[in-house]
Amino acid sequence: MKYIFLFVPFLLIQSVFAQSKLPVIKATSKNVAINDGGHLDKNAWSLNPKIKLDVFTADRTRKTKWVTFYTDIDSIRVKVKPGTKYNFVVILNGRDSFYTQIASAIPPASLLSNTTAKQDTIPFTLTAYNAIQVTSVINNTDTLNLHFDLTSFDFHLTKDAISKKTKLLSNQPDALVGKTTPNYNNLNKVFKLQMGTLVLNNPEVIPTVITAHDMDGRFGWNLFEGKQVEIDYDHSLLIIHSKLPKALKGYVKSKLDFTHSYAYIKGTFEIADKKFTGNFLMDIGSEQALILDSTWVGRQGFSKGLKVIKTSVLHDPRGVKYETRTVLSPVFKLNGFGLTNIPTLILGSKNPSGFEINYLGNDLFKRFNIILDFKNDYIYLKPNKLTSLKYRA
Repeated sequence: MKYIFLFVPFLLIQSVFAQSKLPVIKATSKNVAINDGGHLDKNAWSLNPKIKLDVFTADRTRKTKWVTFYTDIDSIRVKVKPGTKYNFVVILNGRDSFYTQIASAIPPASLLSNTTAKQDTIPFTLTAYNAIQVTSVINNTDTLNLHFDLTSFDFHLTKDAISKKTKLLSNQPDALVGKTTPNYNNLNKVFKLQMGTLVLNNPEVIPTVITAHDMDGRFGWNLFEGKQVEIDYDHSLLIIHSKLPKALKGYVKSKLDFTHSYAYIKGTFEIADKKFTGNFLMDIGSEQALILDSTWVGRQGFSKGLKVIKTSVLHDPRGVKYETRTVLSPVFKLNGFGLTNIPTLILGSKNPSGFEINYLGNDLFKRFNIILDFKNDYIYLKPNKLTSLKYRA
């Protein structure tokens, strides 16, 4: 499944699919491969009989592209434009019908144009681990600390927070062990999530075990599709705009690009007489300054001659081990702004994201006030009062 989760009442599905004769593809296996705009994933999809309408949300792009579904015996090719969706049916073994939709990650223009001029303000705390911590209230009763994560989607709560800090958990008897066990697949509904003046109605809750230090969960950038998100570290505020602010003095603008639906920007290292330009996801849940993909480093010959200031072994929440080394980068430029002597962590193994990409952590990113324009896909940066702070390493 992709990052946007859509649940449609069955009667509405019947109405939508009854209006016209839909294309049909055949299958004898539940496994489906998907080519999304040239990126082929052989294990992308599985037909699920429990879902009345299964929605595949294509990777975000403002360009028109082709998406192809491949069953073991058939295929369908669909042209995806921003704001569009395409319905079809998969017939398994000549008997079972699976209603399927391919949708653009960008909503129709009519939905985005319905946004009001209202501006929402969300106070936050910058933690000792460089995470943006937002106090959030669920269903008017449960107070949790969530972090804003530009490398995440939707609304996630940790299983520990769900079981200990909310009333969302539904338990069920386990016949094998003879006692009640947590059932995270059948949570009580979140009908309201409030962060500052922002209220989200009926957000989908996704359980997780991955979050920033000391957080109960996280919320991703796609909640603000079609809007502008201002991160003001000087005043510890997230400000959600429906129109680009007019007071942009001191900000420098650059293009915001996307890969696998993650937003990224370009940055350049200057070492002696050489320049190394790379793509960087904005991981504002990370306490690091810069994290480099090992493949990118090897291909560029980046780290030759740089001072190694630390070596370590990291473990992710799944227990996977990553050997790393940290070097001191003399100059790194972002939107034309230069930063010096930055601790730069180099991964010693395969990137956990599954594709080649570097990361800007919040030990660097917090030094700028930021406006993220998710309507026109631009980013605006301006140095703030944190610029001269020492880096963590």
